[in-house]
Amino acid sequence: MPCYEFQGMRPVVDATSYLHPLASLIGDVIVGPGCYIGPGASLRADFGRIIVDRDASIQDNATIHVSTERDTLIKRGATIAHGAVVHGCEIGENCLIGINSVVLDAAILGPECLVATMSLVPHGMEAAQRSVLLGVPARIVRILSAEEVSWRNDGDGDYQLLTREALTSLREIKPLRQVEPDRKRTRMEARAVTLTRRSPD
Repeated sequence: MPCYEFQGMRPVVDATSYLHPLASLIGDVIVGPGCYIGPGASLRADFGRIIVDRDASIQDNATIHVSTERDTLIKRGATIAHGAVVHGCEIGENCLIGINSVVLDAAILGPECLVATMSLVPHGMEAAQRSVLLGVPARIVRILSAEEVSWRNDGDGDYQLLTREALTSLREIKPLRQVEPDRKRTRMEARAVTLTRRSPD
């Protein structure tokens, strides 16, 4: 996995976190316990520090950077979805930053906020707990109830399970040339099917 020292600062990744070999960490990056850093994710801490707190997930091709104005803080249990950009801001506990959305410098999101897919949270915007942010530029469209925060992570969410599975079973191999008879499903797929069947209609 590409990790780079910058001006003597080396990334730190807790042993219980999973860092995909195609992710890139540069400089003053600190990743806490139980985190998942997906393929193509880039965490570049040259102008300041990036802190990814316990049980957070940084998904495929997400970009995390800092500004000269402030560090980037991703708090416990937050999810940064595929292709999102988080820049010099604070992401609260259990926030969900949607696919291809952008959170700009000095923005501060309280706990359990939801930034909708492809939204742009502008410079300096602040959002209270459980705000739903939508649009370009994003505006707060409503406040979620506690029951609506279905992605809340208490250390046992899908990406924490994936972290543990990846640490023990993900390895680089050559692909098969054909599908095996009676091909199994992954344990993650089986879990998703079970949860779907338990869901009320």
